[in-house]
Amino acid sequence: MSMDRAYTNSAFIPGGDGYAPRWAAAAAAFRESHPPERLTYGPAARNWADLFHPKGAPHGLVVFVHGGYWLRLAPDDFSHLAAGALAAGYAVALPAYTLAPAARIGAITAELAQALGVLASRVAGPIHIAGHSAGGHLAARMACADLLPEALAARVVRVLPISPVADLSPLMLTEMQADLRLDAAEVAAESPVYLPRRAGMDVRVWVGGAERPAFLAQAGALATAWGAPLTVEPDRHHFDVIEGLAAKSPLLSALIG
Repeated sequence: MSMDRAYTNSAFIPGGDGYAPRWAAAAAAFRESHPPERLTYGPAARNWADLFHPKGAPHGLVVFVHGGYWLRLAPDDFSHLAAGALAAGYAVALPAYTLAPAARIGAITAELAQALGVLASRVAGPIHIAGHSAGGHLAARMACADLLPEALAARVVRVLPISPVADLSPLMLTEMQADLRLDAAEVAAESPVYLPRRAGMDVRVWVGGAERPAFLAQAGALATAWGAPLTVEPDRHHFDVIEGLAAKSPLLSALIG
């Protein structure tokens, strides 16, 4: 099986091409009823984040990092996923980041760490981080020992990579490589499976049981490398595996308890 086929999702999901427009419509409707605060965290055009505030003082901050293979999509395609944590009393942030090929993955990681610092300065209390697919990779990077300042890392109480790309090496054999421009050094420096988890960081890995074998393998590899619990949610595929964030669910409970 070619690597392009292994990491293709929509062709193997019934109605797969319809998910992105449905996400965008649901996200727009959610923003209409719950207008976010738009923050900037750096000088680049995509150095911004939408921050949704709950009624009353927040219990803490939930950060959701979107996927799209570091190449596409934006936070405002996923605003509706803030609904579950927001209803539970958390502030919820969805950060944007510069997309490849304008930025390499290492630079994108650095942007997310910068965004997290700015968001943490705006919301007190514990921080819970989730990310999906490429966003799952970025969420996992926030849990690595080499990245966050100690004071910020101490506030991160849980990281939930959902269907993460934890080992970047297979992507070097896909057509995406033309834009990602991965090399051996970046694979080693940016693949969570090859990096130590920060001591004491609570990481839980989640993946859909109906996902492509490559994503099941990626999630399993990260859980094994870090000794983290792995949940394989039955019947969920790569696109609907994130739906549980929008309401009370086992997925939301895994993130915020």
